[in-house]
Amino acid sequence: MDRPELLGTRLFDLTGKVAVVTGAGRGLGRVMALALAAAGADVVVSSRTAAELDAVRDEIRALGRRAESIPADITFEGECEQLVERAIAGLGGLDILVNNAGMNVRKPVLDLSLDEYQQVLRTNLEGYFLCARAAGREMVTQGSGKVINISSIMGRVALASQAAYASSKGAIEQLTKVLALEWAPHGVQVNAIAPTYFETELTRPLFEDPERHDFITGRTPMGRWGQPHELAGAVIFLASAASSYVTGHTLVVDGGWTAW
Repeated sequence: MDRPELLGTRLFDLTGKVAVVTGAGRGLGRVMALALAAAGADVVVSSRTAAELDAVRDEIRALGRRAESIPADITFEGECEQLVERAIAGLGGLDILVNNAGMNVRKPVLDLSLDEYQQVLRTNLEGYFLCARAAGREMVTQGSGKVINISSIMGRVALASQAAYASSKGAIEQLTKVLALEWAPHGVQVNAIAPTYFETELTRPLFEDPERHDFITGRTPMGRWGQPHELAGAVIFLASAASSYVTGHTLVVDGGWTAW
C-alpha cells in the first residue's frame, strides 16, 4: 500500500530514533554520528578515546539532539554488551547501530605476524559481531531496528599489503547477509556501506605519499578521493524509512572504483 505521508524529506527523518555509532571519535565515524543527529536522531558515540568522544558528543548536543559518550573496547564481549545497555538506559532505546570501529595493519603477508593479523580481525570482524549481537537482541525483541556495518571496497577487491584488512571486510559483507536473513522476520534490517579511500586522519599518510596518492586518484574514475561528508547520505538512507525494503545489501561509495 502506498504511504504518501512518507514522501519527500520525511523519508529521511530520524526524529525520535536512538543511534549508537562505534569508532565515532574522529574521521568517518564522527561524520556519520553528526549526520544522524542532523537528521533528527539522538546519538551515543563510542570509541576507546574518551576525550575525542566528549568533543563529538558536544557537537551533537549543539545541534539540539541528546547525546552521550561511552568509551568501549569492542574487542571485549562485556564492553559491547555494556555499551548497548548503557545506551538504552541513557537515551531510552536503541533503533540504529553503526558498526564503524576499525583498524588496519598494512604489510606484505610474509612480513605480517599472526598477532597483527588476529588483532585486525578481532576489531574489524569480531567486534562487529559482538556489537551487532548485543544490539540485535534488543532490536529483535522490539521488532524493529537498523544495523549498518562499515565495510570497504577491500571487501570485494584486493590490493597488496591488505591481507588482514581485506579478510576482515570480506567477512563483514558475509556476516551482514547472514544477520539480514536471520533478523528479517523480526523487522530488523542489516546492511553495509563499503567506502573507498576517504581523506581522513587515518588515511593521511597515504594521502601525503605522492606515489600512493596518485595511484588511488588515478584508479578512481571520478579522479579524486572521497570527502568525509560524502558518506552522510549513505548512512542516513540506510538508517531511515527511505530504505525500509533494503536488507542484506552493501552500498558501495567509491567514486566508481569497483565499476572497472
